[in-house]
Amino acid sequence: MALMRAFTDGENPVLHVVTAAWEGERDGCLIGFSTQCSIIPERYLVCLSVLNRTYELARQADGLVVHRLGGDQLALAQHFGALTADKVDKFAGIAYREGKSGAPVLEECGSYLEGFIIERIPLGDHWGFVLEPLGSGTGSHAGELRLHDVGFTAGHPPGEVRVKA
Repeated sequence: MALMRAFTDGENPVLHVVTAAWEGERDGCLIGFSTQCSIIPERYLVCLSVLNRTYELARQADGLVVHRLGGDQLALAQHFGALTADKVDKFAGIAYREGKSGAPVLEECGSYLEGFIIERIPLGDHWGFVLEPLGSGTGSHAGELRLHDVGFTAGHPPGEVRVKA
């Protein structure tokens, strides 16, 4: 870990909230690992920690919604990043609608990408979910919220990692 940390310490990734739903359950979590991974065909890669309930749902779900957080959405980042579905309903008091894939689309995040999950890849303490775009929206929030903008403790700190196959 120390070798990679020396390489990645200067990075400041854009933060996203990813939502999933399966069999009447829904959840969402804050993520820092996601990227476009193909131009033709269009594909987007989302990496979810094995510690999150969102990961458990995504293993079964048809699709995910990736919401880009604006620079003014620290409270929403904290809500989905510091709380854990083991203890609270993260959607209580949050406005959302059901997306085409069944995953929640957060009304507060105008900028989002919804996609069908076409591949699930074990990557160690995270799993990669490759999305085929299904729909998107563009928001009007100022700037982007980045990792260095937050200072709260994650709902499941990395020290709790237990690698799942």
